[in-house]
Amino acid sequence: MAIRGRVIPGSAETGEGLHNGPETEVKGGDSASPERIDPVPWMALNSVDGVGKVLYKRLILRFGSPEKVFAACKSELASVDGMGPKALRGIKDFKGWEEAQNEAEKARALGAGIVTFADPRYPYNLKEIHDPPPYLYVLGGLVAGDKISVAMVGSRNASHYGLCETRRIATDLAAKGITIVSGGARGIDTEAHRGALSGGGRTIAVLGCGIDVTYPRENGELFKKIAESGAVITEYPVGTPPDKANFPPRNRIISGISLGVIVMEAAKDSGSLITANCSVEQGREVYALPGNVSADNARGVNSLIKKGAKLIEGPADVLEDLFPYMKGYVSELALDYGDAPERAPVMPSLAPDEMAVYGHISLEPVHVDVIAGKTGFPVSRILSLLLDMELKGLVRQISGMNYIKEI
Repeated sequence: MAIRGRVIPGSAETGEGLHNGPETEVKGGDSASPERIDPVPWMALNSVDGVGKVLYKRLILRFGSPEKVFAACKSELASVDGMGPKALRGIKDFKGWEEAQNEAEKARALGAGIVTFADPRYPYNLKEIHDPPPYLYVLGGLVAGDKISVAMVGSRNASHYGLCETRRIATDLAAKGITIVSGGARGIDTEAHRGALSGGGRTIAVLGCGIDVTYPRENGELFKKIAESGAVITEYPVGTPPDKANFPPRNRIISGISLGVIVMEAAKDSGSLITANCSVEQGREVYALPGNVSADNARGVNSLIKKGAKLIEGPADVLEDLFPYMKGYVSELALDYGDAPERAPVMPSLAPDEMAVYGHISLEPVHVDVIAGKTGFPVSRILSLLLDMELKGLVRQISGMNYIKEI
């Protein structure tokens, strides 16, 4: 499971760099690439029957671009490993250009960038897996420093212990310059993203639906915050619903972007174990936070440790592994990977609306509907205020839409 001393793609050990040139970023809209790569041919080739992700990558590596794939003769195409008669006919007889153009326009109207495999800002680690997405829809920004990424995944129905530890580890890793990657789901995923934002760092949410679909619905404000200082990404077309079948493929992207995956909490049948398996197949590290042996949410993660995942107790255990790959991307100050010392909490200043909401939160869980009834604020406004207060370390979401006081 956990192969020690392996070579991570793009590391100093391979002699490869992440990207040539300075730190780069891709934003939504027309600035998605300095080369202004037209996404329409990429979308067109992706819609050809019989062209899966593995064959798509082989075609691009062989011909250099989708335009050249469509222009290639049958004998050239047939010589590509994995090319079947269905895919060959689909490429040569392709008639879906209008649909591809419409899809690109839908993404542009949403302010989403489309980052293709040929774009220098396409995540380097993800490019190395055997079945990468040909392109990504992006809200927010991707930067070269995202090469130093760690995924954090776990149960949607997380325990208070799991949520607290996720917040603690994500906050400290992000503060050290590590990009936190997760799936934007309820529970551990949500807490990982919030912890990264609390640490003043970057986080990437990988969706199992279209870039315009908010799932889960209560994370709408969180996704906006993520896009402001990180990225919300997906491989799925605009309007794609969050169907169950979308999430296992989504998980390969979560692990593929990252140098390693931390499984914080997982039952035996948890989808987080799919992400862990993807990580192993991709040659990445798997870390696991041990849990109570009698708790269902710990059975999956404890099983990973038995199989060889690296047991962690805090961020220093992860940073110890990442240390050789961080130079050049993270400041020298952050390379001191000891746990941060305890500090006495300081009560941040609150705006009047925040004070009105905070006054109805205690050490006992309270639902947002109760707060709405007491303050008269709409639920959408309360969720926005609560997210801001979470990032200030004042409140914590413990389950569903229930909150408790932190200070």
